[in-house]
Amino acid sequence: MNDLDDFRAALRRPPSEPFAEPDLSRIMADGTRLRRRRRVLTTTGGLAAAAVVVLVVVFAVQLRQPAPAPVAQPPAPPAPTSSVPPPTTAGPPPAEPLGEVVGTGIRTAAGEIVIFAKAVDEPQILPDIHFGLVAGFRDGGNLEPVLATNEFRGSDRSFGFHATDGGEVLQDQTIPVFGYFAGAAASITTTVHGKTIQANVAKWSKDPNVVIFWFDPVAVPDSASLTPLIAYDSKGSRLTK
Repeated sequence: MNDLDDFRAALRRPPSEPFAEPDLSRIMADGTRLRRRRRVLTTTGGLAAAAVVVLVVVFAVQLRQPAPAPVAQPPAPPAPTSSVPPPTTAGPPPAEPLGEVVGTGIRTAAGEIVIFAKAVDEPQILPDIHFGLVAGFRDGGNLEPVLATNEFRGSDRSFGFHATDGGEVLQDQTIPVFGYFAGAAASITTTVHGKTIQANVAKWSKDPNVVIFWFDPVAVPDSASLTPLIAYDSKGSRLTK
């Protein structure tokens, strides 16, 4: 057998291992995915390039257009006038001191804390009450009342203690406990946590038989801590029980 016969015989001989058939569906799917992936990237790039071109063209057109002429605005109408007077911010007139103002010596940012008497005119409900006390601030010549108190039963000059109040924080300042004693008191004391506290006293200029008193706010923080108030005469004799 010559070489040609050998070659022909080899062509007719079946292969030792069969050939696997190609997976046409997988090949087409892979090809589709590849084409789609490229299409997205290409389209994005194309859109970006197109956007740049459009922006350049629009900007060039805007540069060529003249600026619009300003439109004249009609004059603003005059503000309406009102015959109603503006509201006043003035508060009620301050209480007029009845007699001299008593300085406590307590200095605050609002001025010195002072105490003074004021007239009470309520004959229908308080027929025997004609005055009370006011605590306030005095800054130079200005007098600002912040707390008023008066007796609400009986007589304002009946023997004993009257109109005791204070121990409150008003306008960021502690108002001392204060009041008055009707009688010939030379000194007044109280007891706070077992300690005797002496009050500051001053006779009322309108009636020396009325003694105005007040306590140091540090020693007597509020009126509830007074246990009890005691008045003494000039000889040190106790006037109250």
